[in-house]
Amino acid sequence: MANKKYIFVVGGVMSGVGKGVATASIGKILQAKGFRITAVKIDPYVNVDAGTMNPTEHGEVFVLDDGWECDQDLGNYERFLDKNFTQANCLTTGRVYLSVINKERALSYGGKCVEVVPHIPLQIIEDIDAAAKKDKAEIVLVEIGGTVGEYQNILFLEAIRFLKLKHPKDVVTILVSYLPLRNNDNELKTKPTQYAVRTLNSTGIQPDMVLARASVPLDQKRKQKIALNCNLEVEDVISAPDVRDVYEMPLILEKAGISKRILSKLGLKSRKKDLKEWSALVGRIKRLKKTVRIGIVGKYFGTGSFILSDSYLSVIESIKHAAYEAGYKPQIDWVDAGNQGSLSKYHGVVVPGGFGGRDIEGKIKAIRYAREKKIPFLGLCYGMQLATVEFARNVAGLRGANSTEIDKKTKYPVIDVMPEQLEKLQGAKYGGTMRLGAYPALLKEGAIARKAYGTKKISERHRHRYEVNPEYIERLEEKGLVFSGKSPDGVLMEIAELPKSKHPFFLGTQFHPELKSRPLSPHPLFREFIKAALAKKGR
Repeated sequence: MANKKYIFVVGGVMSGVGKGVATASIGKILQAKGFRITAVKIDPYVNVDAGTMNPTEHGEVFVLDDGWECDQDLGNYERFLDKNFTQANCLTTGRVYLSVINKERALSYGGKCVEVVPHIPLQIIEDIDAAAKKDKAEIVLVEIGGTVGEYQNILFLEAIRFLKLKHPKDVVTILVSYLPLRNNDNELKTKPTQYAVRTLNSTGIQPDMVLARASVPLDQKRKQKIALNCNLEVEDVISAPDVRDVYEMPLILEKAGISKRILSKLGLKSRKKDLKEWSALVGRIKRLKKTVRIGIVGKYFGTGSFILSDSYLSVIESIKHAAYEAGYKPQIDWVDAGNQGSLSKYHGVVVPGGFGGRDIEGKIKAIRYAREKKIPFLGLCYGMQLATVEFARNVAGLRGANSTEIDKKTKYPVIDVMPEQLEKLQGAKYGGTMRLGAYPALLKEGAIARKAYGTKKISERHRHRYEVNPEYIERLEEKGLVFSGKSPDGVLMEIAELPKSKHPFFLGTQFHPELKSRPLSPHPLFREFIKAALAKKGR
C-alpha cells in the first residue's frame, strides 16, 4: 500500500447514537479482510484528557496500558479489535492546542505567526499520522466526538478537508446519523439527516457514506430519499438498526455491503474473509435462554432523572463476556448504593470503582451482606478498598476503620493515600497524577486468583491514589483476609480474597480487570465470578 488510508467517522443530528461502536465494527470488518488497522478518537473538549471528568459528565474513564485516561470509545476499539492502544490514539482539543503552544514556545515554527488555521488542523493530521505509524497501520479510523453541527468541531472537520484535498483517493468520510421514528405514522424521518449532510457540506466536506442509525431497519424508499437529497449512491446509504447486543453490528454492516463500498472508494481489494469466530460468538449470544442475575452497586448511575449505565460500561461488558462464555445471558441491575434494597435476589454482586465519600456506607453495607450471606462478590478498585474496610470493622474488630479518603481522622486508617500522592493532593494536582496504567503483580500459590489466571505473574491496569495501609496487613491476615496478589516488592496489596472454605467467591482487586476483558477472551476473574454466581443459582 503506497499511502495510508483514512476513514473518518462523524456524527449528525445528535451524539450518543453509536459512532464508537460503528467505528469499532468497521475496524473489525476491515481487520478480518486482512488489513492492519488502528483507531483514533478525537474529543472536542478542552480537557487534555478525560481523567478529571465525572463519569456522569462523559461516561466511563477508560485507562490504557500506558496510563492515559481517555474516552470510553477506546474500550470499544480494544474489545472489538483485540488490540492495546496508547495515548497516541487519543486526541482532544486541549491536547492539540497544548502541542501547538509548546511548539511555538520552542520556536518550532521558525518565528512564523502561528494561526488557528492552518496550524491546528495540521497538528491534528500530524497526530493522526503518528498513531498510524506507531501501530504500523495501513488504514486509520478516526472518530470525531459530538456532531458536525457543533462549533467546537470545526477545526477537526477542517483537518478532514485538508487531507481530502491532498489525498482525494485515500480519504473516506462516513456520517453516522440518527433517523427518528414518529409512532403515529410509523415512518423514519430523513430530514434531520439531510440537514446534517448540508451542515457537513458547509465545511467543504461531502460524506462518502451515510450510516443510518434508527430503531428499525431502513427501507429502500428512505435509502433512495437520503441518496437523492445528499448526493450519494443508494448503496452508500447503510442501515444500522438497533441491536440487542453491540457485537452484532459488524455482521449487520458487512451484510449490508459496507466493506465492499469502503474498499472500492479507497482503491483496495480484500485479502481474506474471516469473521467466522465473531459470527460464532454472535450466534451463541442469540441462542442464549438461561439467565444469571448480577447486581452492580454503584453511585454514578444518576444524571438528572436518568440512569447512565455508561459510567460502568467496561464492567457491564466484562460481565457479559464471562456470562456469554458460560452459556448464560446476564440480567444486570443497577443498585444505587444509597438505596440498595434487598440483595438476596442476586446470584452475584459487583462493587465497582469510584471516588469520594457519597453513599460509601451503603456500599459497605452491601459488601457485608454479600460476605455474610455467601453471595459471590467482586470488588473493583474502590470496591476492594471498601471490602477491606468492611472486613476490618466487622471481622478484625477495628471498629470505625475507614479510608482516609472518606475520614481523615479515622482511628484505624486501613486504607490510606500513597506517600507520593500526598504532595500532589496538597498541591491540587489531580489530572493524570494517580497510579495509572499497567503494573505487574505476583499471585499467591493456591489462591482463587492464582487458579483463575493460571500463572504466577500478571499485569493489570490501575487508576487510584489510595492503598491498603501496610500497618494493618498483619492484623487483617490474622483474621482470615488473604492478600493473594502483591506488587513484586511485596509493598502494595493488589488482590484481597477470602478462602473458599469461608466464602464461595469473595475477591477484590486494586486494579481494574474490566479494562482488559474481550468478547472472545473474557477476563479470568470475571470468568471465575460468573462461575461462582452460577453455582449459587444452581444452574
